[in-house]
Amino acid sequence: MKKSGGAEKKRVRRSSAAIQNGSRDPNSDTPPRKQAAQKDVYQLFAEKVRDHKDLVSRWAVLQETRVEYFRGKDFVSFLRNHPELKDILESDKNLEADDIANALLRKNLLARCDRVVKTVRPGKKKLSTWPAHLEIFQDQIFSEVDAFFAWTFVKRRPLWQTLLSFFWPVLTLAICLFPVYPHRCKILILYSCAGVLALILSLLLVRATVFGALYIVLGKRVWFFPNILAEEATLRELFRFWPKKDEEERPKWTTRLFYAVVAVLVILLLRHHAPDEAARARYQKRVSNIIDDVLEWSPRLALSGMMEKQPTVINATEQNDSFSDAGKTSPEEGVPPSSKVEETDTEQYEAEVIENVEDADQHRHDDLI
Repeated sequence: MKKSGGAEKKRVRRSSAAIQNGSRDPNSDTPPRKQAAQKDVYQLFAEKVRDHKDLVSRWAVLQETRVEYFRGKDFVSFLRNHPELKDILESDKNLEADDIANALLRKNLLARCDRVVKTVRPGKKKLSTWPAHLEIFQDQIFSEVDAFFAWTFVKRRPLWQTLLSFFWPVLTLAICLFPVYPHRCKILILYSCAGVLALILSLLLVRATVFGALYIVLGKRVWFFPNILAEEATLRELFRFWPKKDEEERPKWTTRLFYAVVAVLVILLLRHHAPDEAARARYQKRVSNIIDDVLEWSPRLALSGMMEKQPTVINATEQNDSFSDAGKTSPEEGVPPSSKVEETDTEQYEAEVIENVEDADQHRHDDLI
């Protein structure tokens, strides 16, 4: 009886474990090694799908945590276009997309989420396609209709991210050591950074100008390079040129007229307060002097300047001898040469002032005559 009771307990434990792992037959006695291998298969499948570029995903905030999520209909279309990924599942490769997603949900590799804001914002025709804030959905069942699914496992860090995390401190140290670089390296780094900065500012200026012109003239919101300022975007999406379709309502003509007047006033104000050529030349000279000081600085010049600023040490015995010699000299010899020069300059200045006054009186007399 004891043996039969122990066997029943083992059978109950196995059946409960099979239910938790999403097995289709809860009464089957599946070996633990096979279950672990099946779990590794789904884990590998989830990692492959998450790393694939064709699965459209975004980042959002879920309970104060940033997560990567995708839509249910995108997952179905992705598996339809890439059926070769199902081969990773081995025995379950013939399952449909819904069954695979439900298996991932049961294994806690996915979590179904719902949008936090469920009302249409003012000025919008429909809800946002990719919400920025999510919450856990009550029923953890796969669906294609307005359903979002977030990855719950930590993504493996690729090799380039590991190398980048190693080179960040090296890059920081290299930036701090910029003043001690050779002059040619400084020139190369300066012009490279200035060129990149000018390119970015020019791109943003042209982008804003095109948007403003099309908004005022045609009433359309067209942003070229729409993801250039996005925080969460891949490298391919970051440099996408063509803008997205404008889903918002067309602005009223009064709004467009108001922004046109504001733009004209801003342009006139900037043109009125623009610096003249002399002020621009002074500013350019000042900036060039600052840049030259930075480029021409070197540790040798700094050390030589510090040595020149150090006060000279005078021996006490020599100082006493100099004072005694100065007391023995005559008062005329004791006058320092700087005071004599000052007296001569004062006399010359007084003579020039007297001559100028006499010349002015003579001219005034001649005018009266």
